[in-house]
Amino acid sequence: MSISRIGVVGAGTMGQGIAQVLITSHHQVTLYDVSDDALAKAKEKIGKGLTRLVDKDKLSAGDRESALEHLSLTTSLDSLSDRDVIIEAAPEDPALKEKLFSELSQLNAEAILASNTSSLSLTRLAAVCERPERVVGMHFFNPVPVLGLVEVIRAEQTSDATVASIEQLTEALGKTPVAIADSPGFAVNRLLVPMINEAAFLVQEGAASPEAIDEAMQLGAAHPMGPLKLADLIGLDVCLAIMEVLQEGFGDPKYRPCPLLKRMVAAGYLGRKSGRGFHLYD
Repeated sequence: MSISRIGVVGAGTMGQGIAQVLITSHHQVTLYDVSDDALAKAKEKIGKGLTRLVDKDKLSAGDRESALEHLSLTTSLDSLSDRDVIIEAAPEDPALKEKLFSELSQLNAEAILASNTSSLSLTRLAAVCERPERVVGMHFFNPVPVLGLVEVIRAEQTSDATVASIEQLTEALGKTPVAIADSPGFAVNRLLVPMINEAAFLVQEGAASPEAIDEAMQLGAAHPMGPLKLADLIGLDVCLAIMEVLQEGFGDPKYRPCPLLKRMVAAGYLGRKSGRGFHLYD
């Protein structure tokens, strides 16, 4: 399958990053969001991201302008009717994602529908679509322009051809596709987020401060970033949502979300994006 025209649904942090790597790889991208303001902010941040690449001599000024010409913005889902692939990067809300996939499959039955979900069932999303064999997981990691992994998740219904097309697209973006079964949390988050949750328990119990935990894991386990700084980067609301999916999916008490994590999310302390999480940010 020749892939050149791609839609991205959701202009948040992940949608911005996905759109940026797509346009720098010469794909024609239509970025959709319900909010004009969100789209304007996304275009500004993508422009700044490309400027940083120019400043680091990783992109020429001409290529920056060419990349931006490959980006269009829309608040109309109908604008995605001609896309070869549509990558959904909406919030981790199962009802919202199912609604989007149902609408997209009716709008464009020929497109591959790929979800950037970090933990939700692809089989469940495929079940609401006209052509479930064309539904697949394409899980990027934040920050998308920097991190090289894409988890490619096969739903029960996903065809071999769909997986092959998404693996080919992933490699065209200079990233590495890793095949993962459709299991709660997939691979990385099933390992990573429970570690973050356990670090939150350490803070709750007064065993160590967030600063001490992060320093200990950097120096003692050679992690480039401590688990609580990473949680703040991911977003504590996202971490909590993943723990809840793991708890529901496996029914195992070891996946019980830390009460401190739940309280912080309820208070709006979401990490970098809110200015306060386990650490404070300007």
